[in-house]
Amino acid sequence: MDPKKSLALKLYEINAFKFGNFKMKVGINSPVYFDLRVIVSYPEVMQTISNLVADYMKEHNLVAKHVCGVPYTALPIATIVAVKENIPMLIRRKEAKSYGTKKLIEGIFRLGDTCLIIEDVVTSGSSILDTIRDLKQEGIQVTDAVVVVDREQGGAKNIADHSIRMHSLFTLSFLMNTLLEAGKIERSIVDSVAKYIAEVQIESNGNLVDNNKKEGKNDLVRSGMSYEARANLTKCEVTKELFNLMTTKETNLCLAADLTKCAQVLEVADKCGPYICLLKTHVDILEDFNNEFIETLLAIAERHKFLIMEDRKFADIGNTVSLQCGKGLYEIARWADVVTAHTISGRSILQGLKESRKNVSKLRGVFLLAEMSVSGNLIDDTYKEASRKVATDGIDIDFVAGIVCQSADCFAFPGLIQLTPGVKIDEKADKLGQQYNEPEYVIKEKGADIAVVGRGILQAKCVATTAALYRRRLWSAYKDRLAKK
Repeated sequence: MDPKKSLALKLYEINAFKFGNFKMKVGINSPVYFDLRVIVSYPEVMQTISNLVADYMKEHNLVAKHVCGVPYTALPIATIVAVKENIPMLIRRKEAKSYGTKKLIEGIFRLGDTCLIIEDVVTSGSSILDTIRDLKQEGIQVTDAVVVVDREQGGAKNIADHSIRMHSLFTLSFLMNTLLEAGKIERSIVDSVAKYIAEVQIESNGNLVDNNKKEGKNDLVRSGMSYEARANLTKCEVTKELFNLMTTKETNLCLAADLTKCAQVLEVADKCGPYICLLKTHVDILEDFNNEFIETLLAIAERHKFLIMEDRKFADIGNTVSLQCGKGLYEIARWADVVTAHTISGRSILQGLKESRKNVSKLRGVFLLAEMSVSGNLIDDTYKEASRKVATDGIDIDFVAGIVCQSADCFAFPGLIQLTPGVKIDEKADKLGQQYNEPEYVIKEKGADIAVVGRGILQAKCVATTAALYRRRLWSAYKDRLAKK
């Protein structure tokens, strides 16, 4: 395979590609984001990129006295190129030190020296132009810049307007088509990104060329993609299974079986099983928990084809969580497909849950809580953003099935499932602060992929008929959501 195509696929595998709805440095939203910062954790990828940059420089006879990486992502690439090609390197600080030499450009250079710029991703080209400005203030000449990814949104033209030639290893179009050819993404994503590129061209000052800057106008919103298409984007195997199950069974209903007797849970699971994709349990409220209950529940889940989520909401340090999930009376990791967890303890919560699976084969994922449906909860925007980062960044993303939240703006990556509790027909709240929304509202307005219904079904005269009603309204809302995109 072409080395560049191989690298493109490798970048996808390490989650350097992100699809969703992302705010860019220039202030606009984008359906695709390149996070090349992750390459520092993959030395072989960083080496491959650096080799391609060095080879490009030799092939196109790009000769300069120095190389300078735009801070900060391009710095390790420029460093490897400098060592490999024996070219002195310069470092441009984003801000001058307030002590010592107070230099903005670090390195040994002379007036009139030439320098080649190396950058990771170019949108408007403003970061390259800022670097060139600071180099020129020191009397250093710049004529060329080599970038890893050109997003094709005006950066090359903006840089050329300043008499600088920009060279790129990849264009956004090349990368998208490579992923399409390899079966990694759907044609709909490629078409949406192509439309976005055509409509959103950016000047070096961040203004849109077409003066049509409108929040979200060209977003590739995850809610506009089918569950089937999104199954191909997920990094978590249980999420893929759940997306496909939802599509085949035509249901996005999760039943919250918050009952206190094992027989009651088994009864509603059996009666409502044909209409749900997920059964949510709280085993610590069961007054008569026993292993026979678990074996019977697993058999019902297999018969009706739904997954089991234990809503334990783990929130301790990694070691304790590992023991809570894998040991003790409940041995949750032995029978639950997914669990829920707070992100208050950071990434260690994922590591602890993964550790609990060592001697079992069932537990395959976690839903992280980023928002709650109860009034007066203490979760703020900072916590939500931190939860999103835990869910979408790092080496444990293959274990994150989705996010429990109340709004579509909590996260964008279409490979995750939005699980939204607090759904009930014709009721807005209970006396303990639980807030409710109608099925159609949570799917079409809140962006939910799976809606959690508890008392709206459990308190009905006929749980099966009511579950069928919720399933029908929720699935119809999902189909309407797709039809509007």
